[in-house]
Amino acid sequence: MSDAAEITGKELASFTHTVERGKIREMALAIGDDNPLYSDPEYAGEQGYRDIIAPPTFGICIDLWSGLDFISLCRRLQLNLVKVLHGEQEYCYHGEIYPGDELKATCLLKNITDKGKMRVISLETRYYRTNELVLVARTTIIERK
Repeated sequence: MSDAAEITGKELASFTHTVERGKIREMALAIGDDNPLYSDPEYAGEQGYRDIIAPPTFGICIDLWSGLDFISLCRRLQLNLVKVLHGEQEYCYHGEIYPGDELKATCLLKNITDKGKMRVISLETRYYRTNELVLVARTTIIERK
């Protein structure tokens, strides 16, 4: 992991993602949330939004479709795939995400900490619509030693 220690605080990946209406609906269905804000443009408009909005955990869809995939991440950080656990995921929204939004994202390696028989790795991904920050995702992954 010596290479990973050298890139702490640096960019791991950057990517662009265009938000699709169908993916918003699929995510809402997958998490069992039938809130019409995620599927009914008329209802969303009545609530003051310009269109349907993405549900709170939609950031994972962006990452899975356009971001740094799990295997590439493990290779980049020299992690043993069979010893990696997902520790935590946190989303902090600064704005709504709408269908058609083109989001530019950058994933940073924030920290690597050895804790006994574990290596804890913190990532942060920032998503922008034009120059407006709309989402920050913080991810913790754990590698068992």
